[in-house]
Amino acid sequence: MLTKQLSVFIENRQGRLGEVLSVLKDNKVNILSLSLADTTEYGLLRLIVNNPALGKEKLAEDGFSTMLTDVIVLKIDHEAGSLQNLLTVLSNNGINIEYMYGLSIDGDEAYVVLKTSKMAEADKVLSENGVKTLSCEEIAAL
Repeated sequence: MLTKQLSVFIENRQGRLGEVLSVLKDNKVNILSLSLADTTEYGLLRLIVNNPALGKEKLAEDGFSTMLTDVIVLKIDHEAGSLQNLLTVLSNNGINIEYMYGLSIDGDEAYVVLKTSKMAEADKVLSENGVKTLSCEEIAAL
């Protein structure tokens, strides 16, 4: 199951991240997970939110460059080797991980967001191997 990630390109300057977060807060878009990568000039903020379409719309209205990207949010056992075993399954099927970040930890389970070189194929392989993937609605309910 694929879900939507909201990506925002922001200038690397004081207060700009706060401006993004204010727009989301003012429009009741709840952040469930985020990753921020930066260079000297700009940052790439990747967000899993409860309403990605609304977040994109409101940020664009406020002048931010945004996009929605398909990602997979998956649930894995929170124990040593679980992530490595999962990545081996994908690699053995010719699927490369482009990026990944953690969503949250809930007791015995961990949640990971990942983007691959072959999203539909990765989703199929994960399903065939019994890996639980989550929709935006399921993520928001965590």
